[in-house]
Amino acid sequence: MASSKSYRAPVLADVAKAAGVSVPTVSRVLNGTKNVAPDLVARVNAAVKELGYRPNSAARSLRLSQSNLISIIAEATTSSYGYANTLRGIETAAQQAGMSISITILSSDEDEAVARAVDLALSQPIGGAIVLEFRAAGMKVARALPESLPVVAAGGASRPPGGPVAALIDEAAGGRQVTEYLLRQGHRTVHHIEGPTGGKVSGRTEGWRAALQDAGAEVPPVMNSEWDAVSGYRWGERIAGRDDVTAVFCGNDEIALGVMRALADRGIDVPGDVSIAGFDGQPLVSLWRPSLTTVEQDFEDLGARAFNLLSQRLQGKTDLKSSVVKPQLVVRESTAPPRA
Repeated sequence: MASSKSYRAPVLADVAKAAGVSVPTVSRVLNGTKNVAPDLVARVNAAVKELGYRPNSAARSLRLSQSNLISIIAEATTSSYGYANTLRGIETAAQQAGMSISITILSSDEDEAVARAVDLALSQPIGGAIVLEFRAAGMKVARALPESLPVVAAGGASRPPGGPVAALIDEAAGGRQVTEYLLRQGHRTVHHIEGPTGGKVSGRTEGWRAALQDAGAEVPPVMNSEWDAVSGYRWGERIAGRDDVTAVFCGNDEIALGVMRALADRGIDVPGDVSIAGFDGQPLVSLWRPSLTTVEQDFEDLGARAFNLLSQRLQGKTDLKSSVVKPQLVVRESTAPPRA
């Protein structure tokens, strides 16, 4: 008996591949954008006809009506502290405005994954979208959405020019704050454990490096880690065997807690021997022993600001400016001047 394959409807990525263009180009052609070369328009239309691609009716109707449903497009890491609290901020603001939300998960930054996320978001009668741009995948999907759809981004301030208006947290300013503080404590330099950047420039690392360079301090090699405490623990094991490390700025609080536990297991005192600082401001780090010095980011406020910008877009305002807020350094017990 011959086997049969299940039918898969073509998506934007299939059209882009057949036409030999990018997914955003296909999106612009299908939405009638004028600044697309005629030969590209012809190639895209030919591919659409050949594949039998059917644009979403929801996307076509955006010019004609508004909806009280907005889409949030985020990566698959929505359970992490930053993502979860940004989503909570958006949801709370949307409820207060009498609007509903749907969440579309972006699995990767591959063209096909981006196209599927766009198609899924547009398969619903949405009035606008908020894209979480913490990594490069979010930036990519924001540029693939139809120009006729009101879109707002939310993320860190380190992003390329262009793209939608955004609510941002100035991570570079936070990285600079904590590094300058540790240098003022008398540390010769500050070592840095960086989390995965996902193809995006890390504002935290940018701020750390700029502060060291401005102070004329040595810039040590970046230590690359995952975002979890276990990865931090492994770096703590390595740091424990060194005598040139007196201050460490970790990419997030979980990494910092892992480092501190590894140092404690090896009889190294924090902050007596090594000062440790984190980033994010997770609630439980104030109860750790020693309590963690960190750069506190208000993610719920980030989500609320993103929704406020989208609300203004839905009201027809087009001259909006991005909203940028600096995080706050919170000094606790895990940092101190180095031993004499």
